Amino acid sequence: MIPMADFIYQTGFGNQFETEAEPGVLPVGQNSPQKVKGGLYTEQITGTAFTAPRNSMRRSWVYRMRPSVRHFSNLQPIDNGLIRTGPDHEGTPVPTQLRWDPFPASSLNQNWLTGLSTVATNGDSEMQAGGAVHHFVATQSMEDLAFVDTDGELMLVPYEGRLVVRTELGQLGVAPGYLAVIPRGVKFAIDLVDSTARGYVCENYGAAFDLPEHGLLGPDANALPRDFEYPVAKYDDSESATRLVAKISGRLYATDLEHSPFDVVAWHGNLSPYRYELRRFCAVGPVIFDHPDPSIWTLLSSASDSPGTANMDFILFREHWRVAEHTFRPPWFHSNVMSELMGLIEGIYDAKAEGFLPGGISIHNSFIPHGPDSAAYEAATQADLGPVKGPDALAIMWESRYRWSPTPWAMSLPELQDDYADRWANLGREYG
Repeated sequence: MIPMADFIYQTGFGNQFETEAEPGVLPVGQNSPQKVKGGLYTEQITGTAFTAPRNSMRRSWVYRMRPSVRHFSNLQPIDNGLIRTGPDHEGTPVPTQLRWDPFPASSLNQNWLTGLSTVATNGDSEMQAGGAVHHFVATQSMEDLAFVDTDGELMLVPYEGRLVVRTELGQLGVAPGYLAVIPRGVKFAIDLVDSTARGYVCENYGAAFDLPEHGLLGPDANALPRDFEYPVAKYDDSESATRLVAKISGRLYATDLEHSPFDVVAWHGNLSPYRYELRRFCAVGPVIFDHPDPSIWTLLSSASDSPGTANMDFILFREHWRVAEHTFRPPWFHSNVMSELMGLIEGIYDAKAEGFLPGGISIHNSFIPHGPDSAAYEAATQADLGPVKGPDALAIMWESRYRWSPTPWAMSLPELQDDYADRWANLGREYG
């Protein structure tokens, strides 16, 4: 296993990159020469339509030892396990607030893929709308197992254990405090650096995650393009057998290859896996009074056909200075048109003083009222409003225009808190 510190990255969100693992392999001046040096095959991976606007177009040219047209031969259906895809007719939105204690660790020997379980879905993968959130727990590396998701792009956010993400376009080191995004249709495998790894996964069926528009904030706040890191080309020329699992229209299929699919020797373009260190997020906030909308915490966004209404937003709440005067500083009570699914990587989320722990999940769907619990409300209304920095914390949220439908598996877990609504029970009448 290569230590993660030894990995080399290219930087800049959505940049046009070029990288070669062997000098002189990458064609110069054209994409598809008659013959590529060393007998490599030319292949293009496109993440958008050929006629998409230039500023949204994503594609990469790869130069590989074998064409991937051979990878999907003889695909056979296999058991989906606990992986579900929207629309999931077994699940249904629940008309109340939901929260889970940290999801269970496993004593079984399982890798990232076999330890993947769907928590909730929404939208429709065939209509390229909505997405799903999964939880993973792994005690083994994938080794000679590879995976490709043709239904959506995957965002991995671990909260326990370090990972090495091997992909067709290179390798990423990902630890708690980082995210990694793997484009739809790119093959990968996940190996463990530590004995156990757990985390969250968002499967985005819609437009690829992009940096949100900043408007009056300008370009120099929140997530900066230069902090996103992309892999350099690294290929596997071994002839060892590899089992490839593909997710297609919600079903899992498998085939056996006589070689590794990670045989790209060089590539150029702007479609690639990437990683981001969450604490490089430069948060903005109020400096006089009141509490701005939580949209100021948006790190990445998947656009929809309705301007300003996201298919999926990825939102990060990190520790920050609170200085607003004469202001209730935690998030106010609210019921939104957007539906929220939250997780916690570390620390304490300031609107939930009790019961929300790293590895847990909460769901507050569209127009289901929610807000600070009784303890957080009491503390915030009685606090000395001098400047104070909150405790170290990384809370995340996937917010969608579609309601989240928890899976029967998630609803059957003993970790589901049957007393969650009691967190607001002490918020009685004070007026009059």
